[in-house]
Amino acid sequence: MDQSNSKNKSFLKGAVILGLAGIVIKVLGAFFRIPLTNIITDDGMGYYQTAYPIYNLFLTLAIAGIPTAIARMVAERTALDRRYEAHRVFKVSFWLLLITGVVTSSILFFGAGAITRAIKEPGAIYCMQAIAPALFFCPLMSSFRGYFQGLQDMTPTAVSQVVEQAFRVAIGLGLAIVLLPRGLNIAAAGASFGATAGAFFGFVGIGLLYLHRRKSILAEVGKEVPADVESVRSIFRDILIIAVPITIGSAVLPVINTIDTAIVKTRLISIGFDSDMARALYGQLTGMAAPLLNFPQVLLQAVSMSIVPVVASAFKRREMGFMHDNINLALRYSAILSIPCAVGMSVMSRPIMELFYPRVKESAASAGGCLEILAYGVIFLGMAHALNGILQGIGKQMIPVRNLCIGALVKIVLTFVLVGIPSLNVRGAAISTVAAYFTAAFLDFRAMKKYTGTEVDYKLTFVKPAVCALIMGLAVRVVYRLLYLRVGGAVNTLISVCAGIVVYFVLVLAIKAITVEEIERLPKGRKIAALLRRFVK
Repeated sequence: MDQSNSKNKSFLKGAVILGLAGIVIKVLGAFFRIPLTNIITDDGMGYYQTAYPIYNLFLTLAIAGIPTAIARMVAERTALDRRYEAHRVFKVSFWLLLITGVVTSSILFFGAGAITRAIKEPGAIYCMQAIAPALFFCPLMSSFRGYFQGLQDMTPTAVSQVVEQAFRVAIGLGLAIVLLPRGLNIAAAGASFGATAGAFFGFVGIGLLYLHRRKSILAEVGKEVPADVESVRSIFRDILIIAVPITIGSAVLPVINTIDTAIVKTRLISIGFDSDMARALYGQLTGMAAPLLNFPQVLLQAVSMSIVPVVASAFKRREMGFMHDNINLALRYSAILSIPCAVGMSVMSRPIMELFYPRVKESAASAGGCLEILAYGVIFLGMAHALNGILQGIGKQMIPVRNLCIGALVKIVLTFVLVGIPSLNVRGAAISTVAAYFTAAFLDFRAMKKYTGTEVDYKLTFVKPAVCALIMGLAVRVVYRLLYLRVGGAVNTLISVCAGIVVYFVLVLAIKAITVEEIERLPKGRKIAALLRRFVK
């Protein structure tokens, strides 16, 4: 296979670009939530948190799966040099999402009063109305993102994500401060409007990038309409066929988590905990430990977004060798990132929790027990992200949904059984979560092998990163113990984590879990590789 073919673009560059953007977004997000809580206090956050989950539900229903559908359809048509049809997919999706945005934003804005009265929080009406216009701009933005992703160009998506988050933080915090004298509910509405402002500027940013490239895009598209051009109805149908299963899959975990809440609290009370203690233990699991899993997911979700158009393009052209290479690379990338994250978060669970929650050390220490178990879910969740992208790329988007539902059933059963064991209590819910992710990832992996025929090098993909991660975990604990009485807890934790990163990076190079040649394929990789060659022979 000629790897120099311009259509044969590895997913890795796009994944790195999206991953770096994701890190910036997470950092900006931290700079938003922590000061916001201090500005509007718990009461103001109550208004804010009432509106935000409902907004997220509407957003999921409006666009979940559609960018992936656009990306796959554009990639397939571009692979066959049907660029007019690829651009036509973008235009049809834009108008579809314009209508979706008008409908969803209108329902949330004009229905805010009824919704807030129904949930017994009428003071949150202004927050809901302030965030509603974001539902108009986000779908429009997602049409551009899906189109550029289909062209295997992740830079516009990354730029728009960073711009969106930057304006959300700046305007949201600014309005919260300015509007605070008018009341907490108004200040919270100002913070909510930050999402609308961010979506607007993110849309403007990616729109300007499109206009900047429009001339060259249209030159490739051409003016001649193919005789067998697809109908609007056909494109619309294909978008829904791909997007609807992904949307259903996106809704599975929130529903299961809602059920999980009732099961965990009920079972904790049944084994002797009072209601307040049951609530506190569940809060340690879901409010303190579980959110930390979001940090490594930033990089791992980037794999899923980037692999879809690459696999779709290669699969459409029947270039199976190139597709197999990228599938293996995606699995290795996920393993190389997720396994050390899981081991590191597990062996340093208590110090990490105390680093993030220094004012509630007793609760942080207790939550550390949950994180010690829950951390290993990062491995299977990361694999599931990559495998979902692969299966979506070959047109098997219903399989990950089915497997996620099976994993969710495993979670419900195990949560009921394990939380009822007094020695495990809430840690049983952490075990069931890891088991659910493992089940979904295992079933996805079997399906991937069946439908793509990819042969996986288990030693290179899984064993080598695992060995490096275990040695790294031991090194981190040794460094932490040696420094325990010499430096403060937070400083010791940061030093130990940094030492672990260095040890792991050296090990993966030493045993060739990743090669210098592969690093060259990353953005700016040649400069990094040239530096590494001075030390690695």
